[in-house]
Amino acid sequence: MNVIEIKNLKKYFKAVKAVDDISLNVEEGEIFGFLGPNGAGKTTTIRLMLDFIHKQEGYIKILGKDSHHDYADIKKKVGYIPSEDTLYENWNGLDHIRLFEGVYGKSENLEELISIFDFDPKRKVIDLSSGNKRKLAIILALMHKPKLLISDEPTSGLDPLLQNRFYETITRMNKEGMTVFMSSHNLGEVERTCTNFGIIKSGKIIACERIADLHHKKIFNIDVIFSKTVNPAIFNKSHLEIISHSQNKYTFKVKKDINEAICILAKYKLENIEIYHASLEDIFMEFYGISKSNNNN
Repeated sequence: MNVIEIKNLKKYFKAVKAVDDISLNVEEGEIFGFLGPNGAGKTTTIRLMLDFIHKQEGYIKILGKDSHHDYADIKKKVGYIPSEDTLYENWNGLDHIRLFEGVYGKSENLEELISIFDFDPKRKVIDLSSGNKRKLAIILALMHKPKLLISDEPTSGLDPLLQNRFYETITRMNKEGMTVFMSSHNLGEVERTCTNFGIIKSGKIIACERIADLHHKKIFNIDVIFSKTVNPAIFNKSHLEIISHSQNKYTFKVKKDINEAICILAKYKLENIEIYHASLEDIFMEFYGISKSNNNN
């Protein structure tokens, strides 16, 4: 069953094609990572999914229902963590919690969430740090055990310990039946947490794959120290791409088959060699053309 189904979705702001004819499906039980550079269309897509803004073309189904006409029914089963916290400054955490319980009913896991995230619900929002505001937003999104969690940069403002607690919590709730759609620019976060991912760039989906399949796009880095200085030109027509070099120290990049690269290096006397897989980020940059300078949101 598709928990999220998007087909030929378009949203333009005058000449800006924020979302340009995208289609994607998220199946029940997935933790889906939605990646892309700043301005790629991630937040616009989420706002369309939640009917905060209206599409121009295409359709969106959430939990099998039309995202616009059936939004009142959908929101009862969806938790949402926005990229920027929208909280009432003069209210405390308990005021927000009571409001949500008035809509969704009494929470069964509220005390557990407050304990997990070490949150003081009696403090006013105006006195909270950005990290504590984010804790409250997470608790409000998860306290009614939603069938679907939609989150936009959910760990922004959290320290590493609380980030880990968030990952552990949504992973556990996913095993209990919650599907997750998570917008993020943190590739390590997606690799650790998600089962599937999609990449949006300039309003278009450029990839949708399983995290497990991503590692088949092999890229190796090789650090080599030659016994003598070698001319870099000798590697020009080989599978060895020079990333950096200084005198007899080289770092090479090799795609897919590493055997030919090893055969080339075996012709020379080496002092040291180290071979390792490229990072997930390097794989993204190589295969999907997303520059590091733009990969922030």
